[in-house]
Formats: sequence, structure tokens, C-alpha cells
Amino acid sequence: MEQPARQYDSGASTPSPTVARTLVIELEGALLRSELLMEALFSAPARMLARFGAGGRPGMAALTDILAHAEIDYAHLPYDAEVLNQALAARARGEKVYLVAHRFAHQAAGIAAHLGLDGVVTPAELATGNLPFDRAFIARIDARSSKRASLKTWAKALRVYQYAKNTLVFVPVVTAHQINFAALGSALLAFLAFSACASGAYLMNDLLDLSADRQHPTKRHRALAAGDLPISSALLAIPALWLFAAAVGLCISPLFLGVLGAYLATTIAYSFVLKRKMLVDIVTLAGLYSLRIVAGAVGVGVVLSEWLLIFSLFVFTSLALIKRFSELGMRESAGLTDPSNRDYRVTDLHVLAAMAAASAMNAVTVFSLYVSSTAVTPLYSRPWLLWLLTPLLLYWFGRALMMAHRREMPDDPILYAFRDGPSRIAVAAMICIMLAAI
Repeated sequence: MEQPARQYDSGASTPSPTVARTLVIELEGALLRSELLMEALFSAPARMLARFGAGGRPGMAALTDILAHAEIDYAHLPYDAEVLNQALAARARGEKVYLVAHRFAHQAAGIAAHLGLDGVVTPAELATGNLPFDRAFIARIDARSSKRASLKTWAKALRVYQYAKNTLVFVPVVTAHQINFAALGSALLAFLAFSACASGAYLMNDLLDLSADRQHPTKRHRALAAGDLPISSALLAIPALWLFAAAVGLCISPLFLGVLGAYLATTIAYSFVLKRKMLVDIVTLAGLYSLRIVAGAVGVGVVLSEWLLIFSLFVFTSLALIKRFSELGMRESAGLTDPSNRDYRVTDLHVLAAMAAASAMNAVTVFSLYVSSTAVTPLYSRPWLLWLLTPLLLYWFGRALMMAHRREMPDDPILYAFRDGPSRIAVAAMICIMLAAI
């Protein structure tokens, strides 16, 4: 990691025994790996908007005043560990430590008090020499030159690894046996549109969940929560990603763009409201997964099977329940309290597990009824082979539930299926059986 720039006043040769050296640290860009304005804005976005609307003094002056007194969680801000250690070491040696704040002096003073530092000074006070300490013995840690976030950081923030979920748009092509160049090309465009749309939604969700993520044992390492990606960069990326997704969607068809718009609107509603509603979030997640399959059918122009839609709803409901179960289970194992941004309690684990198992069994039942129906005959020459999928589905759902119960599923269940060896073997076997049945 690049060393922070350290500067000393020209007169600071050897401190007098009666005068303690003072360490002056730039707050933004040196100690804080984020922007104070953005931290204030996203400390509680809903509360900020409510206060701004009811303030009676519209305009930037009112907004600035609200942000200056925002309730920021100083304990979980993304501090630079190296700079913070230098500050604490200086305090341990008996030196004075002050922060340089260009704005929001109230918030800067709160940070200094939380860290046990001596106070805050402004750039103007440094320039004029009107300081509460001897100017002759100042050591400074200045802001580093701003560096662009790396591609790895952006990939982490955009959650490129989550794009595996968007392969669901290819499902209608496969199940309808319309595997040709034109259909695959349309499905690929649909995949790109959903990936860009989802990445923008992930960034928005991470901005709204900054405070909660920083108190989570694993989510605190996310790019925005850790300060690896500037909040301002995320704010610029979100509309750019959504515009790109809309342009790609329009290249497919206006109807597909409508489905993509419904997905985005539901995602935004989920981020702001629905994810904080018990079980409403589960139904919404299942619907968003299923909407990818609907979009794939619309984009390619094939008729969506009702059997596939019903089967998908039960499958994704089970997976969403397993995801919530895993998150609560991790909190229980870490000794954490109930999540502040979800309407669930750790004591709900047994109920969630039972619902997840029931939904999984319903999915297997629907699949069995489909294999027994006349709808399977026109599509498969050997439909009896599809019965072999039933034990594989039972195995995979049972394994997912067991791994979640053992607290060994840190990822989303769909992503877990891509990374878990036995799950990959089971999925590969299912694909081979379906191809053999055609």
C-alpha cells in the first residue's frame, strides 16, 4: 500500500522538552477512505429526505444544514488502517493529534472525539497560524493523490460473479428446444441487459445498506462499505449501467424492454421498501428470478410453459428462503443480534427451514406431475428418462438445506451450486439426462 505523504514544517528540527509535537492529519483522503458528504447523505437516506421535505427551508442551504448534523456511525466508517495506527501511536507517545476538516466541522469533531483525538482545525487556521498548538512542531499526514478504483474493485462492486443468475434467460431456449444462432444471439443480448441492470441495482442496494453492511461479518468487505470504491463513482455508474441496459433491451424488442423495466422497478421497490417486509422479500426475490425466465422467453420469442413458470416459482421461493436462513444462521453463529435492515429474527430459523423444505418438495411434485402429463410428449422422444431427474432434484435440495443448516453455505444458493463440487456433478447429470430424453 502506498505510504501517506508525510510533511514537516521547516522549523521542526528537534521538539523542545516542554513543547509536545503535534500530528495533523487530513481527514478526507488520508484518515477516511470515503467522502464525508456522501457518508452523511447515505447514513440514513430515507430520514434525510423526510427531514429535507419537512424542513420548511427548501434549497441547498437546508440540505447542507441537514447533512452537517446527520447521524453518522463513526465506529464503522472505513478508516485507513495505516494512518489510524499512526494517529493512535502518536497519542500513545503523548503527542497531540488534530484532524484537518475542509467541511462539516461538526462531523469531523465527532470523528475526532470517537477516536480519542484532540480536535479539529480548518485549512484557514493552518494558513493563518491561528492554532491551538505550537506551529513550529507540526508533523503532517496529507491526503493521498486520488487513485482510480481497479478493475478488480469494480468487478467486486458490480458483482460480476452474480451474473451466473442471469443465465436463467437461456432456460426458455433450452426447454423449448429452440437452440439456433438467432435464438442464442437474442438470449445473449438479454443476458447482457439483465447483467447491466442488475449491477446498477446492486450498487444502489449497497449504497442504501452502507451502515448495515459495515456491521455485518462478511458484507463489510464489499467495495463501497470498505471504502475501496468512492460513493460518487457509484452514483455515476448506476444511471450509466441502466441506460446501457435500456439500449440493449430496445435492440431486442419493446416488449422485452417492458419486462426489463418491470424487473428494474421491482428491484428498486425491493431495495427501498420490500426487503424490509417479512416474507414479502422472499416472494419478491422468487418473482425476480422467475422474471428472468419470462424475459428470456419474450426476448427469444418462444411460448413460456406454465409448467416451467410454476416449477420456477417454487424452486426460487425455496432458494430465497435458504438464503435468508443462511444469513440468519451466520449471524447466530457470530453471536450477532437480529438484523436491523431485515424484518427477521434469529429465532425464525426453524420456521424458515421448514418453509424452504416444503417449497422444495412442492417444486419436485410439480416436476413429477409435468413428466406424467401429456405436455411432455411433443418435446421428448424418451420422456421416461426425465423421471431420473426427480431423485437428483431431491438430492440437491436436501444437500442445500443441510449445508445451510451446518452454516457451510456462505454464498447465495444459486452461486453455491456453481462452486460446490457435488452440486456441479448433479447439475451436469441433469443436463445429460435432459439431452438424452430429447
